[in-house]
Amino acid sequence: MTITAAPAQLEPAHAEIVSATLPLIGAHIDEITTEFYRRMFAAHPELLRNLFNRGNQAQGAQQRALAASIATFATHLVDPALPHPVELLSRIGHKHASLGVTAQQYPIVYENLFAAIVEVLGADTVTEEVAAAWDRVFWIMADTLIALEHDLYRGAGVADGDVYRRARVVSRVDDTSGVVLLTVRSVDEPFTDFLPGQYVSVGVTMPDGARQLRQYSLVSAPGARELTFAVKPVGSVADQPAGEVSSWIAANVCVGDLLDVTVPFGDLPAPDGSEPLVLISAGIGITPMIGILEYLAVEAPAATVQVLHADRSDQSHPLRERQHELLAQLPNATLDVWYEDGLTAGAPGAHPGLLTLENVPLAEDAHVYLCGNNGFVQAVRSQLVARGVTTERVHCELFAPNDWLLGE
Repeated sequence: MTITAAPAQLEPAHAEIVSATLPLIGAHIDEITTEFYRRMFAAHPELLRNLFNRGNQAQGAQQRALAASIATFATHLVDPALPHPVELLSRIGHKHASLGVTAQQYPIVYENLFAAIVEVLGADTVTEEVAAAWDRVFWIMADTLIALEHDLYRGAGVADGDVYRRARVVSRVDDTSGVVLLTVRSVDEPFTDFLPGQYVSVGVTMPDGARQLRQYSLVSAPGARELTFAVKPVGSVADQPAGEVSSWIAANVCVGDLLDVTVPFGDLPAPDGSEPLVLISAGIGITPMIGILEYLAVEAPAATVQVLHADRSDQSHPLRERQHELLAQLPNATLDVWYEDGLTAGAPGAHPGLLTLENVPLAEDAHVYLCGNNGFVQAVRSQLVARGVTTERVHCELFAPNDWLLGE
């Protein structure tokens, strides 16, 4: 489900004020969002414990995502000639729905965000007129997201926010790459059907009692009553802490355990197999691609598919065996892999070094699905642009709070 109409426009007087103050807001947006989260979590500590990603908060990723979304949305509002930020809104809306966000939570955001703006910029700067203009920006964005999220809940057949299911782990497979595949079955209402490339939020209670949520792409074929997702333990790197939830799941969850798992969401367009597909991934970014291959193997086995994957080595390549099994079921599929360690053992379609599209033929009418870390996705997008692949044929997924920025 996507946004089909542009959001409401600002009144001319408000647009003039927002346009004039946007540079000032932009110059202080990091301070504003930091103060906003400080205020909100002080007043509502349960949100940090039970809804927001503590790792993203600690690294500032969530703050930067909020800042970028507000600034981008306001920029589009003051210049109606720009295309409206449909990808931003759609991506945020699906992630909100997967977390069970409801309309009742938006006033909490509003109250603390505007208090933070006044705190950082000062009451002399945030006059009544300035506050009214930015109030309008916030509620245009909020009302658009609330409507989208309501439609997503209705499409999933659930009441607003009622997305969590108690699910029992019926299978655990430890992949040779270190990734853990968990298959779950709801113990009450069955999961709704899902589209390839969608994800679920998984909630676990941490040792300190906090209920933390993370989102994982589904790697099972749609239509099953059970859902399978892959969890990659994330170790600490430089100034980034280890992945809190994924590492705990990998170390502790066993068959028979209960987890909180949401109904699926996600806005990657579902391929129908009528046009050539190019699936490009790196590392754990392979998971939505496995979901797409599972779907094609059942629904469109004659589809033309190019699979391109990059990894550090064949040993770190997640779900490598399952990828080969699925490709064997697709007679018009090809596979190329790139391993940084340079060891390919003469395997067909294996290349040393980093993934490059330089000598890879791409069909002019192909749709490209792309998933990996930020640097990888941006590098591949640049190569695709250089090859003349149009933006509307490139569909990105990035496991980060600001992944919608890849569409900008």
